[in-house]
Amino acid sequence: MNFELLTTDPGSKARAGKITTDHGVIETPIFMPVGTVGSVKGVHQKELKEEINPDVILGNTYHLYLRPSTEILKKAGGLHKFINWDRNILTDSGGYQVYSLSDNRKIKEEGVKFKSHIDGSFHTFTPENVMEIQRVIGADIIMAFDECTPYPCDYRYAKRSMHMTHRWLDRCISHLDKTPYQYDYTQSFFPIVQGSTYKDLRKQSAEYIASVGAEGNAIGGLSVGEPADEMYAMTEVVTEILPEDKPRYLMGVGTPINILENIALGIDMFDCVMPTRNARNGMLFTAHGSINIKNKKWCDDFSQIDEMAITWVDTEYSKAYLRHLFTVNEMLGKQIATIHNLGFYLWLVREARKHILAGDFVTWKNMMVKQMDKRL
Repeated sequence: MNFELLTTDPGSKARAGKITTDHGVIETPIFMPVGTVGSVKGVHQKELKEEINPDVILGNTYHLYLRPSTEILKKAGGLHKFINWDRNILTDSGGYQVYSLSDNRKIKEEGVKFKSHIDGSFHTFTPENVMEIQRVIGADIIMAFDECTPYPCDYRYAKRSMHMTHRWLDRCISHLDKTPYQYDYTQSFFPIVQGSTYKDLRKQSAEYIASVGAEGNAIGGLSVGEPADEMYAMTEVVTEILPEDKPRYLMGVGTPINILENIALGIDMFDCVMPTRNARNGMLFTAHGSINIKNKKWCDDFSQIDEMAITWVDTEYSKAYLRHLFTVNEMLGKQIATIHNLGFYLWLVREARKHILAGDFVTWKNMMVKQMDKRL
């Protein structure tokens, strides 16, 4: 993998860059649609490629390990071939999913024993076997196995967890060096900064992660319930330390406003289920604010979904019709909303890139944040 930093905005730490892997170019800043089980929910591959057009999507190690299983993925020739996706894929290591199974898992130094949410069967993730699983899945960018701490989190627990994440990172790197690529392309490895919302721990973790010299670096353990100001404060601490010549990935973030504010702090890569999950619940994101399409006020609004017409669904359907689809629980409504939201998120990061390159990102960002912070 190669990362080229093209420019930094003069009024902020916002960056425009270019990541090149064996599956093509990723222009940063970038938002990665979440395809947890090998599918971006509600979106056909044709629509994903032609309308939303992401350079990279995300898959999840925990879910793919359980279903369809590494055995099936290996027979298919990896996740790219299994889902017929010829662009980049990043896989989360499953640490967040293990965190979310707090009632059904036990964390030890060796790894994590957890109970499947599907059938109750028991499994163990260790730094070593998670690296092997990600080799078989075959994503272009793979993540270290870490522990994601909850919010709020006791300082002593956060410190103990951070040090274990660092030890797990050492084991990941050691085992990865012994585990060959499974397919005819390379993979890049990102470690993950932890430390909860404690500045001294975040600083210590960022310094440790930077010392590893990986091809890119990630920030985990945020967007887990903490106030946005704390998220931004932790991101700022970490981006001051992580190397400028490597891409920075803020995991699981976030709202459109969160994304713009974190771009201003020097983040290059994002993922979040929010655009797809909120779409399925009837919330649409637009440049002028969010819309709850289920509200009665839209029942006779025959204007197009979004006058910006970022994707074809924005002009093909009216607000009244989309509300009707949600009212009668028609699957098509969720699909339309999902395409719209993902299209908007990709438009947002690409507009941010244009303004970084033009040198007026801060002015544009402040205007967009004010506009988007509304309920229409």
